[in-house]
Amino acid sequence: MDSPTATRTVAIIPARGGSKGVPRKNVQRVGGVPLIARAVRSALAADGIDLVAVTTDDAEIAAVAAAAGALVVRRPDELSGDTASSESAILHALDEIEAVGEPVDVVAFLQATSPFIPSAALAEAVREVREDRADSVFSAFETYGFLWGRTGDDAAVALNHEAGHRPRRQDRDPHYLETGAFYVFRADGFREAQHRFFGRIRIAEVPEWSAIEIDDRHQLEIARALAPLHGTPERIPVRAVVTDFDGVHTDDTASVDADGVERVRVSREDGMGVSLLRAAGVPMLILSTEVNAVVRARAEKLRVPVLHGIDDKESALRGWAEENAIDLDEIAYLGNDVNDLPAMRIVGWPIAVADAHPRVRAEARVVLTRRGGRGAVRELVERVLPA
Repeated sequence: MDSPTATRTVAIIPARGGSKGVPRKNVQRVGGVPLIARAVRSALAADGIDLVAVTTDDAEIAAVAAAAGALVVRRPDELSGDTASSESAILHALDEIEAVGEPVDVVAFLQATSPFIPSAALAEAVREVREDRADSVFSAFETYGFLWGRTGDDAAVALNHEAGHRPRRQDRDPHYLETGAFYVFRADGFREAQHRFFGRIRIAEVPEWSAIEIDDRHQLEIARALAPLHGTPERIPVRAVVTDFDGVHTDDTASVDADGVERVRVSREDGMGVSLLRAAGVPMLILSTEVNAVVRARAEKLRVPVLHGIDDKESALRGWAEENAIDLDEIAYLGNDVNDLPAMRIVGWPIAVADAHPRVRAEARVVLTRRGGRGAVRELVERVLPA
């Protein structure tokens, strides 16, 4: 573990490699970003957090976390099994951090399985503890729901209300449902209590839409569906743009004449967008599995380099990026179908056209509003270039 600088507040994110409900859960992508990286970014964006640490037993999680800006604490095997508690991992991480740096005053415990952690609410929770207004703060959302339980004979029983009394919402006091996204607490109090709730406990209220926690495949798909609706940036800050051809520069259809010659329809609007990108000095590449001469002809018309007849897009993209000294995290890849997924998964900005395959939209960081061959390339260019 590298030595951190002196700090008072540290965010700790436990992330095991094993997961039964969703295999490799912590590196699954939501909005095109691995869950562990999303948690790291949320913590880094919260005012008052001095250091973000990920405690893990997994090499891939460690690499993704480090690339996102986190300090990695190697989690021992005895604290990485199914029965190991989050508290034990946090205590171990605290010991490791404090062994090479200044004592930690405040801990923010984040869970990577919560993909939509509001950084502003997290920052406010940190302030509550640092300014001694609370010892422990947790994220929750307001609910007026009627809760029910089951008795031993499977009968329903009212929990937070009287079954025979149904007051209107405005006549009821709300309850707060814990989201599991984050907990902030004093480090010394946590060591003493061995638990995240102690002393003066307060609630950090967060929006209900942010409260999804991923424990199974259905919740993962829900999170992926929600991702384009929340936090999708207007600006796409990249150094290079790579696109597929069919279904991106075209509408994924073709006409064939009597001689077997294929013709496709492209957008002049997209052509203008590419010329603007070229004028701005932003490198672009067309990467296509097709061997049709029309791909090269269109690339030559656009004055853009092309690699076509490529079966392994991931390797080709890695090679092009290395040759041009461009970090993969600084590349936007625009695709539409499942053969684009390997390339999309290695770049910082996987982008999908509006009519892309559902699996592609699910893994995209940004889903454009325009369809392939109908201005999607132009839309991406305008979001890459400054106004």
